Amino acid sequence: MLDATRTLRPPYIPPVRFAIAAMPALLFQCMWKKVIALLLAAAAAHAADLPTGQIIDSVACVSDDTQHYALYLPSNYTPSRQWSVILAFDGGARGRVPVERYQQAAEKYGYIVAGSLNSRNGPWEVSMQAAKAMTSDVKARFSINPKRVYTAGMSGGARVAMKIALESRQIAGVFASSAGFPDEFIARLPFPVFGSAGTDDFNHLEMYQLDRRMTSAHRVLYFEGGHTWLPAELAMQAVEWMELQAMKSGLRPRDTALLERWFAARGERIDALPDNAETLRALIHLIADFEGIEDVSKFGERAARLLKQQDVRDALSEESKNEERELQMQEELSELRDRWSNGGNFATLKERVTTLLARSKAADDSEGRRIARRVLSNFAASSRGIRDPQYQKLLDAIRPPAAGR
Repeated sequence: MLDATRTLRPPYIPPVRFAIAAMPALLFQCMWKKVIALLLAAAAAHAADLPTGQIIDSVACVSDDTQHYALYLPSNYTPSRQWSVILAFDGGARGRVPVERYQQAAEKYGYIVAGSLNSRNGPWEVSMQAAKAMTSDVKARFSINPKRVYTAGMSGGARVAMKIALESRQIAGVFASSAGFPDEFIARLPFPVFGSAGTDDFNHLEMYQLDRRMTSAHRVLYFEGGHTWLPAELAMQAVEWMELQAMKSGLRPRDTALLERWFAARGERIDALPDNAETLRALIHLIADFEGIEDVSKFGERAARLLKQQDVRDALSEESKNEERELQMQEELSELRDRWSNGGNFATLKERVTTLLARSKAADDSEGRRIARRVLSNFAASSRGIRDPQYQKLLDAIRPPAAGR
């Protein structure tokens, strides 16, 4: 049995430097293209040796063995059919993490998942080179459905995933965790986007605003936690949502029985929600997803009733106020930091941070505690490069233990 923990490297090709030295440039280029073609063919054959149903820690790309990725092949993988694929990018080059999170969904719905071990926050060139190498290698090794290639990312990796989709125009959808666009916001996209963020995530506000402003197919869901990849159970919902979008767009045939199961399960989840405002959001999501596929009339009526309730209207109003409050807190800390860096009083900045720290450590969960945690995390994340000892001491009080997975 192949050891899935070792790095899988392409076949060794002996050096040909002496022959190359005597070749004209054009002849060398032709020969090199043939060599690459042979290596890719060898990679496709080598795919049969890869274990299925378990995560492979590291696979070396054939065309560039400095590029590696973690990999999951469904247990029933066979080259006799085409498979959907998720190409994942982590801001810290931790490619195994997204493979772990999407493994269960990939097994159930027939996805190959590959997570780059080279793409990381920093220069775009590094991540784009990693993406190109991994994409080429996966397509060469495995039987891929070219119309069902998805990208996924977390934080800076989400911006990589979105950038690839925007530039290639060949991506079926994007799974964006804890970040959205690489540059300016785009309200309408030619592909669906599933976003996620933790309740204490410093990019929570970015994802909340993305959800409110996007006009094309999208969904943003939240989970208890910080700046990290979505949990496996939410990844399952994400893949199911993408499968639904694929059925609606014609990328995969409609499966009536599966649609009915999803519709029933969503209805059950809505019935279990304790909060009326949260219930309203879930109803709106369900109607948007299944209108024209299932009878959503009773859910529409229920949503209309909820919209008239005072508690729901108050909750929605409070959401808008909280958004504004969070923005104001971020701007206040940034302004106090700028004043201090220009010779202002450090005590004022320290006092404000200390107040927010106390609020962030409150025993009971509340929106106030969550906002304080997000604002402080955002402040710390935007403070890279400041080496002042007293400032670093302040940041040490803010920073949580090592970054979550």
